[in-house]
Amino acid sequence: MAGRLKVFVTSDGLTDFVVAASSRPKALAAWGVRQDLFREGLAHETDDPKLAAEARARPGEVLRRPAGSRAALARLKPPPKPEGPSKAALRKAAELRARLAALEAAHAEAETAFDQARRELEAEAARRRRRTAGRRDKLSAALEAAERALET
Repeated sequence: MAGRLKVFVTSDGLTDFVVAASSRPKALAAWGVRQDLFREGLAHETDDPKLAAEARARPGEVLRRPAGSRAALARLKPPPKPEGPSKAALRKAAELRARLAALEAAHAEAETAFDQARRELEAEAARRRRRTAGRRDKLSAALEAAERALET
């Protein structure tokens, strides 16, 4: 560990927890707590030479002993790591998958409706072109007839 190691102690009433760390925040992190035990008076730095020597031999590692005793320090067993993702993470992933599937289904439905509307508009435009072409042809024929009548 970087910096000068200090030895910090806290207790839960049954067990003293000791750690050698360079700062109070690092000691709190090693203990796995977020609240400031030092500010609340539940943790302190110790200058007990025997305790300091044992803790400094294993910096950053949480050691324990029965509260208030002079017993030797023992290594704190880390809590067992859960195997696989938590149930909450699995539920969240399943919910997100369902939301994504619903979004993709809605998108596919909108695309189908858009394509259908486009086809209908193209068909209507073709009908109007044919009708306009028919009217144009009739009007052109009538105009030619009228112009021929004027010429004669």
